[in-house]
Amino acid sequence: RKQYPKAKIIVIEKGMFPQGASTKNAGFACFGSFSEILEDLNHHTEEEVLQLIRQRLDGLKLLRETLGDKTIDYKPFGGYELFMKKDQEVFEQCMTQMSYVNRLLKPVVQNDVFLEKNDSFQFGSIIPKLSFNALEGQIDTGKMMKALLKKAVEEDVLVINNCQLIKFTEELNNVHLLTHQFEFKTQYLMIATNGFARQLLDCEVSPARAQVLITNPIPNLRIKGSFHLDRGYYYFRDIDNRILFGGGRNLDFQGEETTKFGETEIIQNRLEHLLKQVILPSEDFFIEQRWSGIMGVGTQKKPIVKPVGNRVFCGVRLGGMGVAIGSTVGRNLACLVS
Repeated sequence: RKQYPKAKIIVIEKGMFPQGASTKNAGFACFGSFSEILEDLNHHTEEEVLQLIRQRLDGLKLLRETLGDKTIDYKPFGGYELFMKKDQEVFEQCMTQMSYVNRLLKPVVQNDVFLEKNDSFQFGSIIPKLSFNALEGQIDTGKMMKALLKKAVEEDVLVINNCQLIKFTEELNNVHLLTHQFEFKTQYLMIATNGFARQLLDCEVSPARAQVLITNPIPNLRIKGSFHLDRGYYYFRDIDNRILFGGGRNLDFQGEETTKFGETEIIQNRLEHLLKQVILPSEDFFIEQRWSGIMGVGTQKKPIVKPVGNRVFCGVRLGGMGVAIGSTVGRNLACLVS
């Protein structure tokens, strides 16, 4: 809208509310746990990893500036990584590499990012030393999406819900869109469906379902912050005296490569087991709600922001970092239109 103040801009959305991971993410304002960054350094160059982290930090900054910390209920509680006792080797590798990673990140963040802290949360079955990152925070996903929709309306951007794009055809002077409700033409089309991208494009994006659950309110909950476990495959945080806990797709990568929402017994059982044995070993609780979201991942973590025609562009493959990089991907995607 800033680039084209007089343009007619329409967002067509398949669901009654934004689908995929947009309204179903865990609300982590993070840029990667320590073990995730070490894992990335095994598959990417130092400069590529730095670029990924810089993009995530820039995206979080842009999101907070666009909507405001109070509006999205941003809480700078910091982020922690837990290490199970069986993962002693991974823990030792992280601790010995901490100074190296902190030096590596100096061009992006001036002070040391990662510190070693004692476990003050009374977790169970873990090594009593945690990796701590003061720069991580958390947001209220629902408040974020409500604010984005409100801002779109204020900027005269029309959002049409319950409207699924069936196919598009690029023509010389426009793009023809066929939806399940109607058809129309537009000068330009931008596809930002992330985990659902392959339904419209031939691209290197695979859907990755993430299953999540949330407990009942727990009186005097001692846990505050964002927490990562098992190289980031599990993640949990506090919200309204509850524990929101998700992950486990590494138990069944093939089964979780789906665009179908839902939960599976193998993953839900594992989440409940970790809740009882690790996260809340001395608390009585029950699971109040379960849901899933669909991410878009690939062999590379760099998002795909590019033209796929003369009038069609895409911004997809956010790699589970949609909260962090969604804003910059959207900005960069808009800049492709000329």
